[in-house]
Amino acid sequence: MKARRIVIVALLLLGWFASTAQTGGSSIYSFLDFSYSSRLTALGNELISVHDDDPTLLAVNPSSIALRHRNSLALNFTNYFGRTNYASALYAFAIPKAGTFAAELRYVGYGKFTGMDEAGVETGTFSANDLALTLAWGRELSPHFSIGADLKLVFCGYEAYNSFGFAVDVAGSYFNDDKRLSMTLLAKNIGCELKPFIPGQYGHTPFDLQFALSQRLAHVPFRYHIILHHLYRWNMNYYGNENPFLSHDATTNQLVYPSKAKQFFDNFFRHIVFGLELEPSKYFSLQVAYNHNVHQEMRVVARRSLAGFSYGLMLNIKGVRFGFARQQYAIGAAPNSVSLAFNFAELAKNHQEKQARKLQRQD
Repeated sequence: MKARRIVIVALLLLGWFASTAQTGGSSIYSFLDFSYSSRLTALGNELISVHDDDPTLLAVNPSSIALRHRNSLALNFTNYFGRTNYASALYAFAIPKAGTFAAELRYVGYGKFTGMDEAGVETGTFSANDLALTLAWGRELSPHFSIGADLKLVFCGYEAYNSFGFAVDVAGSYFNDDKRLSMTLLAKNIGCELKPFIPGQYGHTPFDLQFALSQRLAHVPFRYHIILHHLYRWNMNYYGNENPFLSHDATTNQLVYPSKAKQFFDNFFRHIVFGLELEPSKYFSLQVAYNHNVHQEMRVVARRSLAGFSYGLMLNIKGVRFGFARQQYAIGAAPNSVSLAFNFAELAKNHQEKQARKLQRQD
């Protein structure tokens, strides 16, 4: 009964947040949507629903936080565009009777810039940085259901301008280990500015409502991922006068718009990310994904590209995970993402077993 009340209240809140997220205003804190996990980057940079011991996904899906993740450390670094780099550090821990928690620090550095006054005279250099401190909580309600939430405190400083605010994620997951199936519903970045860059001009956080499903096939070493994003609004394409992909009628010189069917299917697939993991063993995996919305947003008129495709790999050896991934945005524009994670509980267990075997051989 208690779990049912939690679900009902969560659904009501999600409906209210989805309706308020459609109001006007400028979106801020877009760095919260960056991928702070190589595995996430390789699988399309949206919500991932899995029921395993990977700690790099805990800040993305708080309902996946469980006791098996305690004493885990996850580090991530991404060499983004230009002089921009970003990184994160996450540590998971457990508190008896309260649940399992994860604390994460995110940092984005945009490099150094040269300041100038109105006359073009240099005034020195300045930097621009984003920072977010996250505290996440997760709890398994039953052998098949879990819930989670997190609070992100956000600070942005650009020269003399700065902003402070917060964002909240709320998630619920269903998993069935016998069928190797996992599903998650997530409302992310529910929040606002508390101190805006410009007094009186408040922006809204990049809210999204997402659903993710994954399942490892029974007889082949593949796990497929299907992610639905921006579920609170339908129209994600643009067919206005400035669209460079629209042609003109030779007789009337009017814009020629795609058919209603083509617009429908384009919009439909913009909401979907398809991902696939090859898992030949528990120590190694390969990932690949296609994000149609990124492909459409980043394509150019002159030539085709692999925009929207992403790929990566992960090694998992005795409590240590290493991941590498690339996501294609345009020709020659594919940021590199590296993750390193440690499960200290598993490392300690492996060390104890090694010592025990050593003592047995001595006897």
